[in-house]
Amino acid sequence: MLATRASSRVTDVGRRTNTRSAFSLRDGKLKLAKHNAPLEYVWSWGAEVLQSLNPTMVIVSREPDGRWYVTFAVDTDEPEHAPATGRTVGVDLGVKDFAVLSTGEKIPNAGHLDRKARNLARYQRQMARKQRGSANRRKAQAKVARAHRKVRHARQDFLHRTSTDLVRNNDLVAVEDLAVKNMVRNRKLAKAISDCGWSEFRRQLEYKAERAGKIVVVVDRWYPSSKTCSNCGHLLKNLKLSVRHWTCPDCGTRHDRDHNAAKNILAAGRAVAGWKSGDACGAGVSRGELARAQSAMKQETQPVKVGFPRL
Repeated sequence: MLATRASSRVTDVGRRTNTRSAFSLRDGKLKLAKHNAPLEYVWSWGAEVLQSLNPTMVIVSREPDGRWYVTFAVDTDEPEHAPATGRTVGVDLGVKDFAVLSTGEKIPNAGHLDRKARNLARYQRQMARKQRGSANRRKAQAKVARAHRKVRHARQDFLHRTSTDLVRNNDLVAVEDLAVKNMVRNRKLAKAISDCGWSEFRRQLEYKAERAGKIVVVVDRWYPSSKTCSNCGHLLKNLKLSVRHWTCPDCGTRHDRDHNAAKNILAAGRAVAGWKSGDACGAGVSRGELARAQSAMKQETQPVKVGFPRL
């Protein structure tokens, strides 16, 4: 899908889909049915791409802030699979750190909504003071919509960069199946959880991994990854959320809560995928890790999507 911003005026507000018989694209100009003048738009791709473009469908849409967009749907060949890297990674998602990897790397949470919260609150107060139905209220609504659009685009850019980097550098990515709809019921954390975009991040991981020939493993949400020792497999009875570091009573290993969870998620993902220590993409997995991951996870199986093993 190739998207460009439309700069002309279209009478319909919202979203309009045009099939192949309802538009024409010639000499870089788009003409829609029931429109006299061609649609002028800003093209962000190279001119040679535009000349060879043969879209099957055109969608004209408008965002709440007044911006118009033209989306071209084109038929393309299946992309070639990315070369194998021989690496695997487990990902533990969080709020303070967006993700902690099994390698020890921490990806900080950008906090896109927090950075714009002050301006957004001011725009919302200004809108509340305007008379309903007035031109000034519509202008204030456009300011609020523009602030939300900047946050949304910044979040999408961050998620795309992070998911692309993980898929490109690893052959297997293991993530936890989080119940986001249930978690946002917590009024204290709902705003922060929604700003993270965990569901969208997982969606991006899955379709990018399928396109690149990689594997995304979704580990069962009931798997006690945080309170299981990644060194010896000892399982704690209780572990409060406020405890960020703990020491295993059996082997004495000092754990960072999130890093330990990421390592356990990776071991569980390798076990689900059936990768052993001799595999090219599963090097370094010991039999103890696989047995520990299998015994700690829920035994009831769920339907498996092609290419994305799931417990």
